Amino acid sequence: MAAPRGNDAHTIRPERRHTRRSVLAGLAAFGALGAAGCTRVASASGKDGGDLLERLRAQGVVRLGIAGEVPFGYIDRDGRLTGEAPELARAIFGRLGVERVQPVPTEFGSLIPGLNAQQFDVVAAGMYVTPDRCEQVIFADPDYQMPDAFIVPKGNPLGLRTYADALRRHAKIATGTGYAQIQHAVEAGFKENDLVIVPDQVAGLNAVESGRVDLFAATAVTARMVARRSAKAESTKPFVALVDGRPKADGGAFAFRPTETRLRDAFNTELHKLRRSGELYRIVRPFGFTKAEMTTLTAKELCRR
Repeated sequence: MAAPRGNDAHTIRPERRHTRRSVLAGLAAFGALGAAGCTRVASASGKDGGDLLERLRAQGVVRLGIAGEVPFGYIDRDGRLTGEAPELARAIFGRLGVERVQPVPTEFGSLIPGLNAQQFDVVAAGMYVTPDRCEQVIFADPDYQMPDAFIVPKGNPLGLRTYADALRRHAKIATGTGYAQIQHAVEAGFKENDLVIVPDQVAGLNAVESGRVDLFAATAVTARMVARRSAKAESTKPFVALVDGRPKADGGAFAFRPTETRLRDAFNTELHKLRRSGELYRIVRPFGFTKAEMTTLTAKELCRR
């Protein structure tokens, strides 16, 4: 992820606009686990959809590329891999006959290069499915969809519920480095140079609590989790941003190397079973997800957007 530049807004490359969320937790544990990122996984043949699933079953372990991002995939204070995506990976790969998951921490922007360089087997970081990324990897169907929300002062004195509200009230907006919300705010009429770009969610909360900005724009689950213990701020209700004049809810999914269609398809089969049974929601609920974030979107339709 690009190094932050304090409170100044800066130009975000198109790919960066979709990388939302910055590293909050588990960084101290990365040193102990970092050696895993230097080990290349066994190369799988692309013939007939690849044979990586069989290799993983034989090894008994799958290596997950994570970005240390709460609540999507991170190392907790006890040194344990957890988060929405790793816990879902445990459930699905267990059903596929792979007993263990092993984290390979890396920066968010290095996940796709690391996957294709065979540094790990799958990206398990809640990665948004975008057309650009679909040209580099193949995605399972999304396990969640994500609207936006704001962190605002308690009582929401300016009545800010959408970007249109914020624009009309001339609100000062903060958001995070590389967040999709930069694009969403610009689409609503804000100038990118007027946005306050902060390193992460905690810095965004602090900016709202101190009165330096009127709101911090983030994903709905991030806003809920960050604001829930604050005595000075609260999160707004989720809403879907408009991009190119159309509602746009992003979907996050697991990513695989393009040759490994058999593994992706087997993963999808188990994902759909968990969704139908309600087990998927039970797994992700402890990480701040609600039923509003559950989805029937497919990777195919998101890749076409």
